[in-house]
Amino acid sequence: MRRLLTARFVVGHEDGHHTLINDGEVVFEGDRLVFVGRNFPGEVESRQDFGTALIAPGFIDLDALSDLDTTILSFDNQPAHEKGRVWPASYMRAGPYEMYSPEELAFQKHYAFAQLLRNGITTALPIASLFYREWGETTAEFDSAAVSAAALGLRVYLGPAYRSGNTVVTDDGRIEFFFDEARGLANLDEALAFARKHDNTHHGLVRAMLAPDRIEGCTEALLRRSADAARELDVPIRLHCCQSRLEYEAIVARTAMSPPEWLESLGFLSERALLPHATWVSGSRFVDRPGRDLDILANSGASIVHCPLVSARGGRALNSFASYRKSGIRIGMGTDTWPPDMLVNLQTGLLLARVAEGNASAVKATDMFNAATIGGADALGRPDLGRLAPGAKADITVFDLSHDRIGQVIDPIQTLLISGTGRDVCDVFVDGRHVVQAGIIPGFDAAAADAQAQAQFNGLIARYPERTWRHPPINEIFSASYPPPR
Repeated sequence: MRRLLTARFVVGHEDGHHTLINDGEVVFEGDRLVFVGRNFPGEVESRQDFGTALIAPGFIDLDALSDLDTTILSFDNQPAHEKGRVWPASYMRAGPYEMYSPEELAFQKHYAFAQLLRNGITTALPIASLFYREWGETTAEFDSAAVSAAALGLRVYLGPAYRSGNTVVTDDGRIEFFFDEARGLANLDEALAFARKHDNTHHGLVRAMLAPDRIEGCTEALLRRSADAARELDVPIRLHCCQSRLEYEAIVARTAMSPPEWLESLGFLSERALLPHATWVSGSRFVDRPGRDLDILANSGASIVHCPLVSARGGRALNSFASYRKSGIRIGMGTDTWPPDMLVNLQTGLLLARVAEGNASAVKATDMFNAATIGGADALGRPDLGRLAPGAKADITVFDLSHDRIGQVIDPIQTLLISGTGRDVCDVFVDGRHVVQAGIIPGFDAAAADAQAQAQFNGLIARYPERTWRHPPINEIFSASYPPPR
C-alpha cells in the first residue's frame, strides 16, 4: 500500500545532506520511500496529516540502552568501587551468579526496546550492564531479544557481550584485574554462532554485531579473533574504550601503548569498529600522556559513539565534538543510560561541545542531529538508513510541535534541541510499519510494564550488599537526597 504523510516540516535528503521542506510530503510503499518533497503527482491508498509536526528520519542509536539501567544508581553514590560498581574479591570467591532469571532478562530487553521506539529510535545496537551477570550475556537471551525486536518492530543489530576479564576490589581496597581467557574465547565462539544464525533475519529487521565488552577486560587473543571474525562476517564490532582513567592507565601499564595505539597494533580498527566513548585520549584534558590517539582514530575509519549524557554524569566530555569532527573522526550517537532519550543526549552534547570550545558557534543543532541520523547510518555502512530520500528505508519519526510546552517554533531542529524531549515523539514507522501510533505501541501495556520493571529493579537493588566491597547495608550504598525527619 502506498501511504502519504504530511506535516508542517519534513527533513528531506539530497546530495548527501539533509534539507528542510515546509509543508512537506513523504510517500512510502512497503518498506521503501518513493517520494519526499511537495505535491506528489501519483496515486496513494492512504493519507495522514500530522499538522504542526516534524517528519524526520528515525534516530540510530549505536549504544542503545537495553537494560533497567544500573548506572543511574551511581548518580550521587561514589566512588564506584565502594558502591557495588566493581565486584569485591569476596563476591568473586563465592562465585558470581545471574541476578536475573531468563524470564526477567527477556522482559528487560522487551521493555527497553519499547522505550527506544517511544523515543524515536528506529535502529538500535543494544547495550546492557554486565555488573549483575555471572559473566557475559547469553545467546538464549538474545534469541529472545530477536523475537522481541521483531514483534515490536524495532530495527536491531544484536550480539551477546563477552569478555576475558573484569575488575575486582581486593579485601584491602585495591583494584585488580581477573582474567579467564578461555572462557572469553568460548563466549566469542557462541557469539559467532549467534551471528551466523540471526544475521539478516526477520525480513532484514534483525542483523548481527559483535560486542566485546570493554577494552580493559579483553585480552589480545580475544580482540584479534573478534576483529578477524567481524571482517569475515562483515558485521559491526563495538568495543567500549577510552572512557576512564582506570582503563587508560591499565592498558598503558599492560602494553606500553594507549588504547587506540594498542587497537591499531592488533589490526582491530576498521570502518566496522564502533567505539564508545573516546573521552580519554591523548591531548584531551584528562590525559597528560603525549600521543597520536586522535590521528589513529581518524585514519582508521572507525566511528566514535558519542554518549554525552552518561559521560557528563561521570564528569567527562569529548574535548571536543568540534575538534573531533575537524580531525576527520566519524561520530555517531548513543544513549547508554536512562532515559534512552536521544533528544536529551543531543542537547547535552551540544551544550558540552560549546562549553568545551568556549564558543557558541562551535557546534550547531544540525551537527548533533546529523550525528544521530547520517552519522549512525555511515557507521553501519547503511546508506538506506538515517535519511528520508527515495529508495531509503521507511524509518520515520514524527515529533509533535503543536503543544505549548515546546515553545515558539521558528526552526524545528533548533526548537527540538532547545526544548524537545523524547515525549514529543508521537508516531514512529520502521520498515514502513506503523509501530508507535499517537505515542502508543499497539499491544504494549506501558503501565503494566513499568510496574514490572520497578519490581524487578527493586529486587536487583536488594542484592547489592553481597556484591559491594565490605558488604554495607543498602542505605549506605545508596544515600538519600535528604535525611528523614527526626
